[in-house]
Amino acid sequence: MSGATDGDEVGVGPWPGGPAAWPDDPRYDPELLAHGDRRNVVDAYRYWTVEAIVADLDTRRHPFHVAIENWSHDLNIGSVVRTANAFNSAGVHVVGRRRWNRRGAMVTDRYLHVHHHPDAAALATWAAGAGPGGTRLPMVGIDNVPGSVPIEGHPLPRACVLLLGQESTGLTQAAQAVCDVVLHITQHGSTRSLNAGAAAAIALHTWVLQHA
Repeated sequence: MSGATDGDEVGVGPWPGGPAAWPDDPRYDPELLAHGDRRNVVDAYRYWTVEAIVADLDTRRHPFHVAIENWSHDLNIGSVVRTANAFNSAGVHVVGRRRWNRRGAMVTDRYLHVHHHPDAAALATWAAGAGPGGTRLPMVGIDNVPGSVPIEGHPLPRACVLLLGQESTGLTQAAQAVCDVVLHITQHGSTRSLNAGAAAAIALHTWVLQHA
């Protein structure tokens, strides 16, 4: 959640003192130093190039991956990607259609490793050897389908794939079939389901509480 209020200008302006005062560090982007950095990044990354930020994030990625099915260009995929960036996921996997609506990601996908798989079976094949030392990454579905287990109090694997379905239809039967377990977020109101972006945020934060 942003700390900016109405009227606040996001980011920072040009580096004070002009080119003569610029830091002698290859991580810094001359264009940003000259014109300011208005990106949605934490202060520690101000003026850094995208490549430098990605390289630094790579040194401390969390060992979980986030996957989401994409069969109808769900607008919420961008929100899921942004959430994956916020929790520094090891990777994001789009299952189904390769093209997805990036507007909700707010360019955070530039700082992630985004992969594509044509279907759930292909994702499972990738996960079979993607864990530490070539081991299998467990597949954890997130959906409130019959037979799902409450996520509250359920131990999550440290290295795993968290697989979410689409906003309208949830996880497909094919996706459920490749999951080791399907967890649901307990709800207490009248709505049938949570927004996919909100569900991803809760699931990822649950992982962080257990492992980070």
